[in-house]
Amino acid sequence: MEIRVDDLSGDQVKGLIAEHLLGMAEDSPPESIHALDLAGLKKPEITFWCAWEGEELLGCGAMKELSAEHAELKSMRTAKAHLRKGVARQILTHIIEVAKSRGYKRISLETGSMASFIPARRMYEDFGFEYCEPFADYILDPNSAFMTKELSPLE
Repeated sequence: MEIRVDDLSGDQVKGLIAEHLLGMAEDSPPESIHALDLAGLKKPEITFWCAWEGEELLGCGAMKELSAEHAELKSMRTAKAHLRKGVARQILTHIIEVAKSRGYKRISLETGSMASFIPARRMYEDFGFEYCEPFADYILDPNSAFMTKELSPLE
């Protein structure tokens, strides 16, 4: 698996983002969807990565800089054909390492509170994320769960 920064121009990537947005719409009311569309993911404060195996897209993830010390995990998605193969774990590991190398002291995320998001929340818990209050511009929402992780600098 190769994880690399992506410019969001390829058809497979556009398709995966469309699938991600559709999945969010199926599981969450519109006012509780915080997933970014293609335009949102192309903003300068966001770095977007894709995981590839040859020419096949396995998944994606993004990180948004909130401040010089705080980043937000965004747009984690595994392609349906590659679920339960460890793709998300490898992307998350990569993003956390990049966050550390950039000097961030914390990385936070918003995810759904519904049952369909339990596997994602368990993965984040496995990585040391803890539940927290809303951060950045988020507000309390019964459909959202907020998590954060303190980062140690790279050795």
